[in-house]
Amino acid sequence: TALATIQPAFTDPERLALAGYLAGYRGLTREAYALDLRQFTTWCRARSLNLFAVRRPDIESFARDLEARGRARATVTRRLCTIAGFYKYAVEEELLDHSPAAHVRRPRVDYESHAVGLDRNELGALLVAAGLGPPAEHALISLLALNGLRVSEATSADIEHLGLERGHRTLTITRKGGKVVTIPLAPRTARAIDLAIGERTGGPVFLTADGRRLDRHGAGIGKAVTPHTLRHAFITAALDAGVPLRDVQEAASHAEPRTTIRYDRARGSLD
Repeated sequence: TALATIQPAFTDPERLALAGYLAGYRGLTREAYALDLRQFTTWCRARSLNLFAVRRPDIESFARDLEARGRARATVTRRLCTIAGFYKYAVEEELLDHSPAAHVRRPRVDYESHAVGLDRNELGALLVAAGLGPPAEHALISLLALNGLRVSEATSADIEHLGLERGHRTLTITRKGGKVVTIPLAPRTARAIDLAIGERTGGPVFLTADGRRLDRHGAGIGKAVTPHTLRHAFITAALDAGVPLRDVQEAASHAEPRTTIRYDRARGSLD
């Protein structure tokens, strides 16, 4: 489990808080939070600090150490958010009197995305090229570029989760954070998926050559155009076409509108 990677040597209340906090999450989110907590607890043990004896200056020292090791501001902020969430949970469960992370200063995150996107012509050329290749590649690229899925959401798709609602071909996926949603598929995406699955009636939509589920690391997309490049192109193309910000936020499964706004501010890079 995610918790198993966090080593023991905690008091019972600390162990209970760690287990309870992580139990509220699943999948990649839980793994990420477990990594954040493992790094923080390792840092604390190296300084003979008990988790429930940590003070605000200790947490800020941890953040400065991360920065000194070259961690990006967004990474440092995420680590601090995880730590703050952990201590907040401990207080809510009456395992701790107050949170030492309540007023910790966090690095300012640049809310302008510096990722280079694809313009409409480049995206169109990529889709045309994909359509001339193997059906599975065409289907995967279509899901990323025309439906804006995260690569982990696409590779986790199962044939059993395909459906038809009110004339729309649909796919039920598990979003980041464990939220299950049903999305309409673009007609081109639906056709590509039909060709990719052929006569199969169950199992993963995307398979490797030896019949295993394709994962995000085996997707075969090169460094110049990463899976996120296609998701980025989907979001910026929607904004550029005048789709309301709230609708794009929902389609992209962003928890906050300011995350979507980062792409809106970055649209100049498409030109």
